[in-house]
Amino acid sequence: MEENEDGQLEQEEGREGQQDALTRVTGMYKDWFLDYASYVILERAVPAIEDGFKPVQRRIMHSLKELDDGRYNKVANVVGHTMQYHPHGDASIADAMVQIGQKDLLIDTQGNWGNILTGDGAAASRYIEARLSKFALDVVFSPKITEWQLSYDGRKKEPVHLPVKFPLLLAQGAEGIAVGLSTKILPHNFNELIDASIKHLKGQKFKLFPDFPTAGIIDVTNYNDGMRGGRIRIRAKISQLDKNTLMISEIPYGTNTSSLIDSILKANDKGKIKIKKIEDNTAAEVEILIHLPSGISPDKTIDALYAFTACESSISPLGCIIEDNKPLFIGVQEMLQRSTDHTVELLKEELEIQLGELQDQWHYASLERIFIENRIYRDIEEQETWEGVIAAIDKGLKPHIGHLKREVTEEDIVRLTEIRIKRISKFDIDKAQQLIDSLEEKIAQTKKYLANLVDFAIDYFKELKKKYGQGRERKSEIRIFDEIEATKVVIRNTKLYVNREEGFVGTSLKKDEYVTDCSDIDDIIIFTKSGHMMVTKVDAKTFVEKNIIHVAVFKKKDKRTIYNMIYKDGRGGASYVKRFNVTGVTRDKMYDLTNGKAQSDVLYFTANPNGEAEVVTVNLRQSGSIKKLKWDLDFADVLIKGRNSKGNIVTKYPVKRIELKEKGLSTLKPRKIWFDDTIQRLNVDGRGELLGEFTSEDRLLIISQKGVVKTAIPDIIMRFDDDMIVLEKWKPEKPLSAIYWEGEKELFYVKRFLVENPDKEEVIITDHPKSYLEKIFTEYRPVAEVVFGKKRGQERKENMVVTLDEFIAVKGITAMGNQLTKEKVLEINALEPLPYEEPKKNKAEDIEVIDEEDVTPDKKSSESKAKEKEQGEDKDGQTKLF
Repeated sequence: MEENEDGQLEQEEGREGQQDALTRVTGMYKDWFLDYASYVILERAVPAIEDGFKPVQRRIMHSLKELDDGRYNKVANVVGHTMQYHPHGDASIADAMVQIGQKDLLIDTQGNWGNILTGDGAAASRYIEARLSKFALDVVFSPKITEWQLSYDGRKKEPVHLPVKFPLLLAQGAEGIAVGLSTKILPHNFNELIDASIKHLKGQKFKLFPDFPTAGIIDVTNYNDGMRGGRIRIRAKISQLDKNTLMISEIPYGTNTSSLIDSILKANDKGKIKIKKIEDNTAAEVEILIHLPSGISPDKTIDALYAFTACESSISPLGCIIEDNKPLFIGVQEMLQRSTDHTVELLKEELEIQLGELQDQWHYASLERIFIENRIYRDIEEQETWEGVIAAIDKGLKPHIGHLKREVTEEDIVRLTEIRIKRISKFDIDKAQQLIDSLEEKIAQTKKYLANLVDFAIDYFKELKKKYGQGRERKSEIRIFDEIEATKVVIRNTKLYVNREEGFVGTSLKKDEYVTDCSDIDDIIIFTKSGHMMVTKVDAKTFVEKNIIHVAVFKKKDKRTIYNMIYKDGRGGASYVKRFNVTGVTRDKMYDLTNGKAQSDVLYFTANPNGEAEVVTVNLRQSGSIKKLKWDLDFADVLIKGRNSKGNIVTKYPVKRIELKEKGLSTLKPRKIWFDDTIQRLNVDGRGELLGEFTSEDRLLIISQKGVVKTAIPDIIMRFDDDMIVLEKWKPEKPLSAIYWEGEKELFYVKRFLVENPDKEEVIITDHPKSYLEKIFTEYRPVAEVVFGKKRGQERKENMVVTLDEFIAVKGITAMGNQLTKEKVLEINALEPLPYEEPKKNKAEDIEVIDEEDVTPDKKSSESKAKEKEQGEDKDGQTKLF
């Protein structure tokens, strides 16, 4: 093959180099490809906006209507009937029908139609049955306003589009891959679609978000109206049954329990998570139990399931529909607007047809009454020809037809001649008039509907919701998701080793020094004796630099790990001290922590996870007339700056050695922690409600509506139950006060108690099934108001105000407490607590962490200047400690 001058392909055939034939394929390729692409787009993959159906779905629904007699039909029979309209195999039609049936909207199913939760397929077509649902009969069909076309072989008529009076496309969703384009319209909630249609008709704004039959939790922040570029995130609903068991009760759309369990087992095999076993108890509802080994954090495992398994997935919608035989990319709001407007047009057509039929009935009923009441039928007795009969009736009617709405036609007169003598003999004028009056009322009502078409459409949608909306409430819960850092939740599935002298780190150096457990997605930070630092990914074996002095798993944005370092600035140079943190670096880049001179050397180095500042002893070599060869250096006197800072001079003289004298305490401020109610997670970024400042010893107090009280060390990965009612910083010396209903005695009780065992969950109400927690108070001196119920024939008793710390003393957490009252209580309200002054505590002086970028040579903090003044400066402008 070769190209000619026009870029077309030529095929050479023949003998002895002669060209015998020339076949141009460009034209054929263009025509055939476009025909094929158009066919796939219009006839197979993409639904029409008019009714929301693809051709195969439309033909299935038409076949079901033709077969409909109120009883179930074998699916195999329906498939065979559909093949009269759809020129494809029975398997594709059966699959499409099963998909419609599983959406539980248009088809009333019987038999095993598969399970979208477990992924089980439907039984064979010959074993399962179907009929149209009442909703489909009401909404999808209206033969009088349907446009028809010939089927592919010309033997039958099929609908061009079905007159669907509902946003069916958005309710069911659609997915298809065509040539050059695809569509992915997500399913939406039935009742929300109706509400949105009503809002559109009223001229109000509305928003639509997906709702999936598999339920789950969804984040629709980036839904983008269902258009290209949008994305929604879906998570399984995972709850903690106990400290060693998790339960998945809802799964993401597009997955099933089998694929979900496979992804969990795969993550376990790879070491991303650690589980003991999985039980799948799914039947009508999803129930997957995940049993954890002892010592594994349930909160961390939930995050890891979202990070490493199919428990979280994302879907990118793509709104593409067919309109006027062309693909069109639009959002779900516009789809609903077009569908609603189309519904209004269909309702208008139906009303106009109904009005015409009523007017025809009124016209004929009026003619019949005139014909019989005025005995016009006698005028034809002497007529011998058909034309004479018609003329006689026409002449007899003329004096009485002035009130009719239209002219009398020959067809009307022929119809009068067909009235039986029995009907004439039993004709009741009063009943005939009643019929005419009722028809006039219906005509007036129909005209009123047509004049107020939007109101009629609104009432139509309201009736649909009332009739079919029950049990179709939203299944998927809308939330904003927190971002999960994989490195924080992955199980430490491997071990890290180091060969300090040769400068190698990795997971395969099992003969060398063990450092720590790590995961295969962690980063590690390495410091060397020459004052260099590098962050690299965990690997089997990596060369960094000889003489490694420190290796650890690197935590990004970690401001609390402080590195204390003393280094010599080049050969024969001065020694400097510095404290710094490392929050972010470029991976695999070597950073110099010294002043950059050759032969610089680290004399002392420690990594302190909580900013500890130790005291060291500096020993100098005997040189010249130095009088002081030994002194102590306290790192607490050194400000924490960025890693690029030069540091403060320790001495200009040679250092013999530096020894640790005394371990230090943390010099960092307590960490502020906030609770973000939107995502139900803790954070240190200032989002949500400030819970307080926490040291490593401080705990959170957590109380649930079930009466469960516990404390916990705050951790960013913690998860909280939906029924949590108290979350605050725990003060061990502060009593808690509770009012609860005791189910057995059927009275309210009051108790005050301290949390005696911080590591144990305790229930503060009795275990009777009717017991419940009414109020919980965490103030020192809480006050409650008791409102009594009114007794018959008596005035309501005056409200009782109870100061709880005076009502009952502090007792054990398991104590039952005292009765609040024996009277019938209507409600209990919390009032303003009484004032109480907490005993003051002496706080240790805080050492401020200074980010390098916030400090410039011209603008130093007042604290920094004060320290420089105390320490003095040498003639080179460097701060001297000694």
